[in-house]
Amino acid sequence: MRRTALLASATLLTALLPLTAAGSASGADEPAPVPVDRFEGEVPFANQPADGIFTWGGDTDDPPALRLSDRADAPEGAKVLTGTYEISGYGGFTHDFAADQPAHDWSAHKGIRFWWDGQDNGKKIAFEIKDGGANGEASELWTTSFTDDFTGWKQIEIPFTDFTYRTDYQPVGGIDHVLGLTQMWGYALTLPVGVKGQFAMDDVELYGKADQSLRASVTTDSVVYPVREGGTAQVKVSVATTGSAPIDEPVTVAYEAGGGTAASGSDYVPVKGTITFPAGTASGTSRTVQVATRKDKAAESAETVPLELTVTGAKAPAETPEVVIDAHGLPYLDSRLPVRKRVADLLSRMSLEEKAGQMTQAERAGLTSQGDIATYALGSLLSGGGSTPTPNTPEAWAKMIDSFQLRAQATRFQIPLIYGVDAVHGHNNLAGATIMPHNIGIGATRDPQLAEKTGAVTASEVRATGIPWDFAPCLCVTRDERWGRSYESFGEDPALVESMETVIQGLQGRADGRDLDRGDKVLATAKHFVGDGGTEYGSSTTGSYTIDQGVTKVTRQQLEAVHLAPYQTAVDRGIGTVMPSYSSLDVLGDGQGPVKMHARADMINGVLKGRMGFDGFVISDWNAIDQLPGDYASHVGTAVNAGVDMMMVPYTYKDFSTTLIDEVKAGRVSGKRIDDAVARILTQKFELGLFEHPYADTGGADEIGSAAHRAVARQAAAESQVLLKNANGVLPLKKSQKVYVAGSNADDLGNQTGGWTITWQGASGDHIQGTTVLQAMRRAGGDVTYSKDASAPLNGYDVGVVVVGETPYAEGVGDVGNGHSLQLSAADQAAVDKVCGAMKCAVLIVSGRPQLIGDRLGGIDALVASWLPGTEGDGVADVLYGKRPFTGQLPVTWPKSESQLPINVGDASYDPQFPYGWGLTTLTRVPEGNAVTLKALALAAAVAERAGSAQAGRDIVTKARLLVQQKVGSALTASVAAPFADADHLLLTGKYAAAVAKLTEAYRAAG
Repeated sequence: MRRTALLASATLLTALLPLTAAGSASGADEPAPVPVDRFEGEVPFANQPADGIFTWGGDTDDPPALRLSDRADAPEGAKVLTGTYEISGYGGFTHDFAADQPAHDWSAHKGIRFWWDGQDNGKKIAFEIKDGGANGEASELWTTSFTDDFTGWKQIEIPFTDFTYRTDYQPVGGIDHVLGLTQMWGYALTLPVGVKGQFAMDDVELYGKADQSLRASVTTDSVVYPVREGGTAQVKVSVATTGSAPIDEPVTVAYEAGGGTAASGSDYVPVKGTITFPAGTASGTSRTVQVATRKDKAAESAETVPLELTVTGAKAPAETPEVVIDAHGLPYLDSRLPVRKRVADLLSRMSLEEKAGQMTQAERAGLTSQGDIATYALGSLLSGGGSTPTPNTPEAWAKMIDSFQLRAQATRFQIPLIYGVDAVHGHNNLAGATIMPHNIGIGATRDPQLAEKTGAVTASEVRATGIPWDFAPCLCVTRDERWGRSYESFGEDPALVESMETVIQGLQGRADGRDLDRGDKVLATAKHFVGDGGTEYGSSTTGSYTIDQGVTKVTRQQLEAVHLAPYQTAVDRGIGTVMPSYSSLDVLGDGQGPVKMHARADMINGVLKGRMGFDGFVISDWNAIDQLPGDYASHVGTAVNAGVDMMMVPYTYKDFSTTLIDEVKAGRVSGKRIDDAVARILTQKFELGLFEHPYADTGGADEIGSAAHRAVARQAAAESQVLLKNANGVLPLKKSQKVYVAGSNADDLGNQTGGWTITWQGASGDHIQGTTVLQAMRRAGGDVTYSKDASAPLNGYDVGVVVVGETPYAEGVGDVGNGHSLQLSAADQAAVDKVCGAMKCAVLIVSGRPQLIGDRLGGIDALVASWLPGTEGDGVADVLYGKRPFTGQLPVTWPKSESQLPINVGDASYDPQFPYGWGLTTLTRVPEGNAVTLKALALAAAVAERAGSAQAGRDIVTKARLLVQQKVGSALTASVAAPFADADHLLLTGKYAAAVAKLTEAYRAAG
């Protein structure tokens, strides 16, 4: 059926309607529809700056396939836009107008409409328009949606008044947050996720005549107005227009309080009236409505007084403002009472629905409406990697989180939210934050006091933006460098991981929790319980991952010694929350086979909460329950019964909450289990002081990215550098030397900071504030010439520095075999070969894990494992130029080939390129000696061990290690490597005499 036939039918129908109805449908003064897309081939499939349609998606499988198809039933013309899709992450398509032409003016029209071929799949389809800015990819996004709940062609009409400013993602830092419609750059559709589907679309056009309600709106200064009983709420009502022009027609606002849980007359003074903004009123003009509350002597939960607004002549507020009379007089509000009594009192008052809400955590961008915070009594929100406010500033973070906390004040008991974020190496989602080396580099420092300092800086910057909860540290023990999360681990030795858990005190303060309510401390999370670092290569069933989220196969003894040990330390240090792993655990001989950790009640309830005595709460990983077997009800019941107290269900918070309630009512989850979970959650909220101070304390915001904080990161970067080879004393450099710098990672801050930086996966380039290695070398006073690909002439230089390595990735996306390898890129290999073939050279490897370098090692004079040093490249320059000595040690074994993996300290067969614990030094006085010296050191170590003198013991073993490294030089053999690595493990476990004995064995093996 052609559009002409449709129009003929519409004309006939109009003739049969009363004149008033027909006239209201289409006024004589309405402008004619303006075509945007006819899909007859007039707009190409092309990207900016051209006028064109293009697809996009979360990964290579997500963009839909588009084509222009001939359809006999096309509503307009001969062709329609058709497409197929099967999206796991996100995907859709965009029409951007030409960026080298003026933007389009849509302000004369009521809205935008198009024909959609309904599939009746019940799915929402997001439709957004692009307003203002420089072009279609640098504009504000305004969004709405329609539901495909019909069959066949239907014309979808969307008034511009239906569009709201998109808060979950904006490509710009904010323009004016006003839908101006005078500079429009196109539109986009986001297609449904999780279904295989097809669509057809035709004839996008502008329709109708704009009315004042499009250009003018009435707003209130808040949605929720908490007030103490007896106080008066001041509700400011404002009128505003697009472009700030005065209103050209009167706007009236009729208001009346009532309809909430508070009683009119006894709880508040009835209020009713009308505000009139006459024609010509300036945009931004405000009037205030006062709602006075009355005081009685009864202790009460919070009560609500909605202020209903009826607006004529402008767009009404999206939500009804609500005055909330604060809860008062109840024991749980008394900060003088012990926390356990406050928890017991509050828990006794809560309904099942409120308890289920406390166990629910949503992604802030996944909220259907901010009002859902109160509707579902949500206990928590989070920002996943890259989920940031616009603009991404400390002030915007604090304002955003305060707005969420305000919503929680509209609940009966005003239980504050606990907001969480993945600050895994500094406040890494925040632009301008201090970014530390990733954990692998912190492990290389072997400096527990420094680890604690980095945690303290992170906590300070996170809490200053209103966030009281950090999903860190990762206590994984990485056992296979093919794992894409290797850099999140402190190392391959559980003893090393345990030694770095001082970071917990940096984050939380004292182990008894007394510091949690401070403005510079946060609740920490030990993750991922348990065995995430031990997954077997090829065992993952998640998408194209090869090892992440796979199966950890261990004996009971290996489980206890390697993977569980760091969690006992964390519990002893007072860790507040624990996050289970996505991975499965297969304990050999227990008869269970591989079981997802979120379902392992024996480990969560039995070992963690039972044997270890963990009294915090367990938070699930992102959508992790969806990986459990069975239907959704089984997912919920299994995880909760296994001991998971709060569920991270970013976009399915409604389904989780209602399903949990159903499971309790059906008797499959006990009320006792629910009470235990909620009591644990409430305890941490009370400890954090959130009931007394739910809003952001931004007193420490000035310290974010400060010189003092960056000094800690600089020290960490310096101490993390591991000198693996240094033939002929090439390092440290001298400022008098002419230095030729090359390589892909010499001047790339994004590569230097890695994944989990601003976005989940991180990105190459300068998207955060900091100093690259190249910039730092220049700042240090070096005579430096830079050529990224080593194409500039190579003659006339004293030494070359080639900075190579990896580009950013996170989690299983970075698994070897999933588009990644441990080999240097062809460009990096070429840069190394060119520079090191022409002059003395030092090669720095900036990476999250060892890179295979053995085939080039002979041509390299100095080799440095730089790991991912963070924003402070000055720390790298400090050791390159000798301001600080190299002191770092390998936190993992450096393999010769991928075929050796997994390879770890203590293996029966152990012949690496460099052993665990290896690390040369550039100290001015390197210890000298021989076998006799080692014998004396062994005696001294035994004395220190008996005396319990840890510092003396460490100093003695370090002296012995440096002596042995001096002897070994480049003659590393298996017979040297194995006892050398064992010695470092023994040192970390306090067995100093045995460590020196192992080093003596390595010394003798060196010949």
